[in-house]
Order: sequence, then structure tokens, then C-alpha cells
Amino acid sequence: MVVTTQEELEKLREIGRICANTIQVMARAMEPGMTTRELDLVGRQYLEAHDALSAPEFCYEFPGATCISVNEEVAHGVPGDRVIAPGDLVNIDVSALKDGYFGDTGASFGVAPVAQKTARLLRDGKRALSTGLTQVRSGAGYGAIGDAVGKFARKNGYTLIRNLASHGVGQSLHEDPTEIATWPDRHEKRVMKEGQVFTVEPFLSLGATFAEDDDEGSSWTLHSVPRALTVQFEHTVVAGRNGPIILTFPD
Repeated sequence: MVVTTQEELEKLREIGRICANTIQVMARAMEPGMTTRELDLVGRQYLEAHDALSAPEFCYEFPGATCISVNEEVAHGVPGDRVIAPGDLVNIDVSALKDGYFGDTGASFGVAPVAQKTARLLRDGKRALSTGLTQVRSGAGYGAIGDAVGKFARKNGYTLIRNLASHGVGQSLHEDPTEIATWPDRHEKRVMKEGQVFTVEPFLSLGATFAEDDDEGSSWTLHSVPRALTVQFEHTVVAGRNGPIILTFPD
């Protein structure tokens, strides 16, 4: 989607804010002993209270309102009976629909007590996202995002998941431009249009380079290969003349 009116921008901001607030509400509610299904219910109730629909459910019949991935799970974790334990690394990914517009955001959290290596990974996951965001502006190449994130990861001793990419969003959950790499990709020659809406979502890892379904396509949940802790932080943005317009800030 390319934003052409102020009304479109405000609707995108509204659903982006709802998605971001949902993550914050869920993060505050999260505690050891609760199941991921119980945590998902917190998110569902917030979305419903703000007249928003879960995008994974609406678009793909995903079995949950939100995606909750724990430890070795990298993405698309299905809410269920898994019990959240002290020391876990939990990623919450929320995408939703309201008034014909979609928002998409994600963040990772440590459950106390948080190991030092996990705390460092969480800190640097946020830094990796910020590094990618600095490359967003109309007229810039999409490849600059992956180049910058890749340089950050190499400098700090991390790997990147290379089969989970950023994507266009706005009037559908996944749309053009598709497969925006958050790792160096010498084949990426596309240029950001002014007003283009897309996500920036690097997956920073302590050793993994790939995400796969262990159940040969029968499960939604993707796991790290090789097994390693991985964090994801994600914003939906609009490419502006002077940089990114971030749509997924909480209140």
C-alpha cells in the first residue's frame, strides 16, 4: 500500500497503535505459570475491546488471536498449553485489522530471572531494529536495510534468520513489496516509494540462520535451525521523505 491521503495515514496509525498497545498489555500480564493460551486471551480481549480483528485469524484461520513463540520457537507460535516459565524468552507478534487497514508489530521479552546472554540479546534486538529503521526513506534502496542490520549483527557476534522477511502491509496483511530482506542481499535492487507501507522486522539470533517447521508442514510454529535463542522486534512504517513514519508506537 502507498499512503496518498491523511485519512489513510490516520487509520493506519490507529490500528498500529492498537497492535502496539495489545503487546504492552500482554507483556504486563505475562507471568510464570500461565499458559500461552491464557496470554493470548489477554490479547484477544484487548483487540475486541477496540473493535479490531486478529489478522492471522481473519486472513489465514490461524488458531489464536496472536502469535506467541517461546525459547527455541522463532515465529508463528500457536497459543496453547505450554506453560511460561522463569527465564523463558517470549516473542509476542500482533497483527490486526480495523476499518479495512492492517497493522503488524512484534517484540520479545524475558521472563525474570533473565540470563545475562538473554538480556544482551534482547537489548541488541532492539538496536538491530533501530539500525534497520535508520535506512528507511523514500528513494532509498530496500537493500540498505539488510546491509545495515547485517553489519550490526556481524560486528556484535550474532546471526540473522534468513528466511523470515519483512513485507508490505496496509490493505492486507501481506502485500507488495514482498520478501524484504533484513540481511544482506546483493540481488535486492528495489527502491522505496514515498508513502510505501511495510514492516521492518529483523530476527537476531545467538547462532540460528533459518526457521523451519519441525512437523513437515502440519504445524504453524517455526523453530530455529540450529537451535538457538532468537529475538524479533518489528514496526510497521511508512517511507517518508525524511525517514520512517513509525505506525506501531503504543500510547
